[in-house]
Amino acid sequence: MPILSFGSRNIDLITGKKTMTIRKLWKKPLKVGDRLHCYWNLVSKERNKIFEAEVVDVEVLKFENLIKNDKLSQEEGFKNASDLASEFKKMYLDEIKEDTLFQVIRFKKLPIEDWEGEKIDEKAMITQRADILFDSGKYDKSAMCYNAALKFDPSDIYILNKKGDNLTRLGKFEEALDCYNRALKIEPNNEYILNNKAITLLNSGNSYEALKYSDKAVQINPRNAVILYWRGFILEMLGKTYEALETYDNVLKIDSDNPEVWNARGNLLTDMGETEKALEAYDKALELVLEDEPTATAWNRKGNALLELGRFKEALNCYEEALKLDKKNDVIWGNKGVVLMELSRFQEAVGAFNKSLLINSQNDDARVLRDECLENL
Repeated sequence: MPILSFGSRNIDLITGKKTMTIRKLWKKPLKVGDRLHCYWNLVSKERNKIFEAEVVDVEVLKFENLIKNDKLSQEEGFKNASDLASEFKKMYLDEIKEDTLFQVIRFKKLPIEDWEGEKIDEKAMITQRADILFDSGKYDKSAMCYNAALKFDPSDIYILNKKGDNLTRLGKFEEALDCYNRALKIEPNNEYILNNKAITLLNSGNSYEALKYSDKAVQINPRNAVILYWRGFILEMLGKTYEALETYDNVLKIDSDNPEVWNARGNLLTDMGETEKALEAYDKALELVLEDEPTATAWNRKGNALLELGRFKEALNCYEEALKLDKKNDVIWGNKGVVLMELSRFQEAVGAFNKSLLINSQNDDARVLRDECLENL
């Protein structure tokens, strides 16, 4: 019972595009007709059976010939033969010589009813892999997996919704909307899918249409804090400032410990010129974030509110805290430069603007303000 272990980067195994692998010749070479039991990450905690397959062809090549074959290397998932050679030398350490033999194994995946060993829920396995890839931001690969999972059940609401989320992050809004529409034909009153459709419409520039679907979601469940938050954001994008603020306040009545909503409220109040109230919101957001883990964004926003209120020393402290967490943020360095200017500490301000420009040479604000500081030295 030959066993093959694949790394989880071999996503094409799921889609059926990958039907070949290259392995160092075993003591008992494979032959046509052999049964393969294929796993992901066989020796790790993520060990998962993928499928069983039957060998349909075996070709034995010397390493010196293998590393000259770009086409074969690309079929195995490498950029070219040189890339394969480099990886194989790492994998096999000092065991490879020019005449070392490798077997090019071609196989066909067998239907689950023909498996000899343990049978698995293929749809669940593929969906789990898709979710892992989605959560790690590998949206191209997760999209492939969601597509493969839908072949088992084209009407699976969860997978249709996740595929829509995935496509939205790839900027494929029309395809994402198609997924949500298919899901809503099955469950027209699913508040989460209606909300996700609203978010996609917003991202695609259809703000008024987004509000329409957001309102539908809220009507179904007016106490869903996530949906209310997004409704507030959509209203804000539409310039409906007071309605957005009212919506954020409603969210906080349900979930008063949500720092994101407090930050959103602070941003809105800042835009409305209500700086003191904005500062209170930022303080609350920062307090909640600090209970978990402080963020540079939270400190920066509080600094901006204090700067607008003319509380320069407190603002400076906020920017310094922010930079402890994100030293490569040109915007925060620029903000620090501004507050140092306000404190007439022009030499230090020049230093802050220079750091901003080192990170982002296109930051024209930092360049103009630095030059203004130099005139005051």
